[in-house]
Amino acid sequence: MTFNKLFVVGAAVMALGIAAGAAFGQTSEQKALIDAAKAQGVVGEQADGYLGIRTPPAPAPLAAAVSDTNDARRQAYGERARAAGTSTEVAAARMFELQLLSRIPSGQWYRNAAGQWVQR
Repeated sequence: MTFNKLFVVGAAVMALGIAAGAAFGQTSEQKALIDAAKAQGVVGEQADGYLGIRTPPAPAPLAAAVSDTNDARRQAYGERARAAGTSTEVAAARMFELQLLSRIPSGQWYRNAAGQWVQR
């Protein structure tokens, strides 16, 4: 991928980041459930741009909230990827790099690109 294409993808992802916070197809109850699970180390962001369950099995409501959020993210990443002429996977990973990683508070967990869970 050329630098120009990476720049366009980065710009598109940055635009997506403005709406990324609580939006992403979550109800307020799902957001609260995910936020609590992140604080407890059960759920974390992943380098692929999606949420992951760090300590399975997750209770059904939490698993559903993570799934719904990831489905909405996949759709948003796909839209931005098409606009930037790249893949959904590239757009999702760039979102993690440019927006999500910097928003992870100290003490919370995330899965890095090597697949390891790391505490911030």
